Formats: sequence, C-alpha cells, structure tokens
Amino acid sequence: MRAVFFKGKDQPLVVQQIKKFKPVKDQVLIRLHNAAINHRDLWTWREQNLPGTDGIILGSDGCGVIEDVGEDADTLLIGSEVIINPSLDWGNNPIVQGNSFRILGFPDHGTFSDYIVISKKYAFEKPDHLNFAESSAVPLSGLTAYRALFTKARLRAKEKVLITGIGGGAALWILQFAVAYQARVYVTSGSDEKLNSAKSLGAVEGFNYKDPDWHQKALKESGGGFDIIIDSAGGDQFSKLIELALPGGRIVNFGRTAGNITNIATRLLYWKQLSIHGTTMGTRDEFLSMLDFVESRKIKPVIDKVFPLEQIEQAMHRMEHGDQFGKIILQIS
Repeated sequence: MRAVFFKGKDQPLVVQQIKKFKPVKDQVLIRLHNAAINHRDLWTWREQNLPGTDGIILGSDGCGVIEDVGEDADTLLIGSEVIINPSLDWGNNPIVQGNSFRILGFPDHGTFSDYIVISKKYAFEKPDHLNFAESSAVPLSGLTAYRALFTKARLRAKEKVLITGIGGGAALWILQFAVAYQARVYVTSGSDEKLNSAKSLGAVEGFNYKDPDWHQKALKESGGGFDIIIDSAGGDQFSKLIELALPGGRIVNFGRTAGNITNIATRLLYWKQLSIHGTTMGTRDEFLSMLDFVESRKIKPVIDKVFPLEQIEQAMHRMEHGDQFGKIILQIS
C-alpha cells in the first residue's frame, strides 16, 4: 500500500510503499477512496519535528469502504461506505477536550494512504447524497464549522454573521450552514474573485480586507455591525472585529493564519458585553449533529481541486499560497 510520510519540518513529503495494515480488536480497515487537505497538515509539515522516528502518515479527512474488521468489530460492517471522524478521544466534558484528545494525522497515522486502521467508533456512514470525494471534504472542517457556529456562537435565524477569510474549507462550511439556517451572511477576503464566489453561495456582501477602510464599509453595509463574527485568522485585524460586533455579539476564533491577536479595545469588549470564544474540532455528538444537518439539507461541500496522491506536495503548495476556494482533495483510488 502507498502512504504519504511526513519525516520532519520542511522535509519532502515521501510517498512510500509499506505493508498493508491489519485491524485488531475493535478496529476496522478502510480502503480509502479520497482524502482532503487541511491547514493542519500544512502547519504540521512546516512547523513540527520528528527526531528519531520513521515518520507519520499525514491526513485528518478521509472516506472509503470498510474492507476488514478486528475480532471485536461486527463483520457486517465490511462493505460499508464510511467517513472518518478525526476528533479522537475528546473526553467526557463537552465544553473542552480532555488531556488525551488528539486529531487524526499527527501524531496518529492519518488518511493520506491507500488504507487506514481505526477504531470502529470513528467510522460513520457516508452521506447518501455525497460521492466519496465530496464526503472526504466533510469531517474536520465541517465539525469545526458546526461547533463554532451552533455550539459556541449559538446562531439564531435572521442574525447577521461575518465570516473572515472566505475560501478555506471551514469558512465555506460556516457560510453554507449559516445560509441554510436563514442567517444574513457577510464575508471578507483578500480576493475579489473569492468574494464574488461567496455571493454565489448566498453571502449578502463581501469586503476586501486589503482595503484599509473595509471595516467601515462593513459597518455601513450591515447596518451597524454583526451579531456573530467567526474568524480563522487572528492577527492585528482582530481588533477591528471588536468594533464590528453589535452589543451582546459573539466572536469565535479557530485559527491563526495571520498570527497572534493584539490590541483588543478592552473598553469596547466590556461595554458592549461581547463574548469571545476559542474553539477546536468538536465532540462525537456534534459530529453526528453536523452530519444530520448536512444530510437533511442536502448540503454539498465546495471542492477546489482534486490531485492524485502522488502530487501531494503540489496540493500542499496550493493551500500554502492561498489560491484555493473550497477543499483540496486527494484522489487515492
């Protein structure tokens, strides 16, 4: 079987032939058809070191067919079309992950391979209305989006929502979820083309954050601000989100593509009685609720481009350059 190995910070990603995995205990062996790339894979490649190891198979998102099962898993699962929940060992507290929590793909072997073995409790039935490639785009970013929008921000219909940095997988899921929930959605991007694409998906208006006055335009176009702001960038621009939030507003962050947050206007924070939430991934119950939301409303992910597994570095460079609008998918079989 083929597998993409991460061997250390900035080292070439190597596609190797290794011995096929064998499931044990409650594990299932999944023949992967597609996997999807996340910023987490890129950050692992660019920031992590693996001294003294043989490498880690990257990848958090995957979809395929169960081919074999361990001794404690039902043989009736064989042949099932499944997607994988990459949120491992969350723990018993739904508010925050426990000490054993980790995300599939680092340090555990992930989905950039022909096969994966994983506990049966992380394999879920593939949505009927999605093909394998579309289904592989759901798990990590869909779960992140669902928890951010519904658990943390507590979205209500007709509220005004601002999503920063539209184009990535999680941001687009948030857009689609919020539109499906009858929210009024606005977006930011450094690309006018991406802003126009977001409008075609239901965004009311978009603002180019390269314009120094974008936040003033957002205040005017929104009629005074936003009930919910969901941000994946952080950085210096976060201070503008405090200005853009309506009194009682909720701001949720799940990323740092622009670096650490600085210069928060503390007076506005307490006078407006704002809530700022950090979020990462989600629980099993949230994963199930997210799948139900996607299926019941027949929502399909936005796919940017599909690369063969052997072109993993080209796919990662596309994400690194920020060219994508939607999920970048790997074709495995």
